[in-house]
Amino acid sequence: MCKYGDFFLKLEIAEKFGVYNVIPYTAYNITRVEGANKENPSEVKFQFDPDGLTGYGAYGGYYGNMGGGGSGMNPSGNVIEFDNYEIAHFRLLTDMNYLPYGRSYIEPARKLFKQYVLMEDAMLVHRIVRAPEKRIYYVNVGSIPPNEVDAFMEKTISRMKRTPYVDQQSGEYNLKYNMQNMMEDFFIPVRGNDSATKIDTTKGLDYDGIADVEYLRDKLFAALKVPKAFLGYDETTEGKATLAAEDIRFARTIDRIQRIVLSEMYKIATVHLYTQGYTSEQLANFELSLTTPSIIYDQERIALMKEKADLAQQLMDTKLLPTDWIYDNIFRFSENEYDEYRDLIREDAKRAFRLTQLEAEGNDPVETGKSYGTPHDLASLYGKGRYQTDPGNVPDGYDEDKDLGRPKEKVSDRNTQDDAFGKDRLGRKGSKQDYNTSDSIKPNFKGGSPLALEAMLNKIPVNRKQLVFEQDKAKESLLDESNIKEQKSWYIYK
Repeated sequence: MCKYGDFFLKLEIAEKFGVYNVIPYTAYNITRVEGANKENPSEVKFQFDPDGLTGYGAYGGYYGNMGGGGSGMNPSGNVIEFDNYEIAHFRLLTDMNYLPYGRSYIEPARKLFKQYVLMEDAMLVHRIVRAPEKRIYYVNVGSIPPNEVDAFMEKTISRMKRTPYVDQQSGEYNLKYNMQNMMEDFFIPVRGNDSATKIDTTKGLDYDGIADVEYLRDKLFAALKVPKAFLGYDETTEGKATLAAEDIRFARTIDRIQRIVLSEMYKIATVHLYTQGYTSEQLANFELSLTTPSIIYDQERIALMKEKADLAQQLMDTKLLPTDWIYDNIFRFSENEYDEYRDLIREDAKRAFRLTQLEAEGNDPVETGKSYGTPHDLASLYGKGRYQTDPGNVPDGYDEDKDLGRPKEKVSDRNTQDDAFGKDRLGRKGSKQDYNTSDSIKPNFKGGSPLALEAMLNKIPVNRKQLVFEQDKAKESLLDESNIKEQKSWYIYK
């Protein structure tokens, strides 16, 4: 395709197996026919001639070709006609003058290549013929007669220019060999008192043919769209940065060629699917792609997208412009596209929430229809009874006890009234504070402290106490022995 501008593949098609083989046809044996059917001008057919008489060089009527004359008919009658779906025509549509065929990728460089070769030949011829340096010998012939000057000069030249030469066949010296060619010198006989024998040097012709050759070579590379660094002619390239920058332009060229190849690959795939029974929308429900021609090309595209995303983020943070304007003017999305993208963003948020629930709570909201552990769930749980009007709006497992306060039942009967050892099996509470004050084993000090006056009186021996009687007891006789014993015992035991 790149060499001729066209490449034809004959598709071998079976009804149940689809396209099972392809056969390449040379561009010189096949002709593309467009508009031959007046009822259907868009119909395209291909004619294959094994003898090569209908190919690029023939056209007639609706035959589109820029080649030579001809009627477009094959005299041998061996032309085979194919329908459009039977031939995959890869063509480089870069020049309308070549329609319906493609233009060769190297077509712009053909003329420049001829000029380049001619300039190289001219440079070599000039370097060989005109450029060598020569010498001029001025030989004083003195009083030699004029008719003997030629013989004298030939004898002198032969003696000076005779060079020993080894014969490769015999191995002997050949003294007759005379290397007189375009490098031979000039011998000029002179006579006169002022004309002594001398030798001068002639300078070679200054001709800068290299500049012309480099000029045509650069134009040739420009026509081929191939970076010079790839071909090894750019010696000033240092590092990969410069080469990568040149690769971007070449990557665009490769990308255009890949798009042409992909268009015919889609055609082959569509024919293959159709023969296997796929119809309507199923025929276009696939995508094909080729290897990216350059990593730098992708990096520049990603860098451009990153700059657009940063600009859009700044505009949204400053609330300077609405998101509809950003979608429309920065990303060049249509209204239907960014409405679709917003729906997809919501789907992404749902998917992220589902993954969070699965990781944190082990709950799949799609299956249970409920969420756990979210701020709303926690607020509903802790605010129940105070802020919630709907007590049933709590996840399962949190609303088993309807009443607030201390739970009525325990898992175990230990330290309860139902325990066989009693509510206080170790007596810890009884040692500190007995609920029955009459049977208390803890002393109960009057005044609540052992430092009270009544407590101090209890610690004084009985015979040394100063008895203090109440008013009703003071009226009784102190001489009554029984009364004294009762008061003493009352004080002691109290």
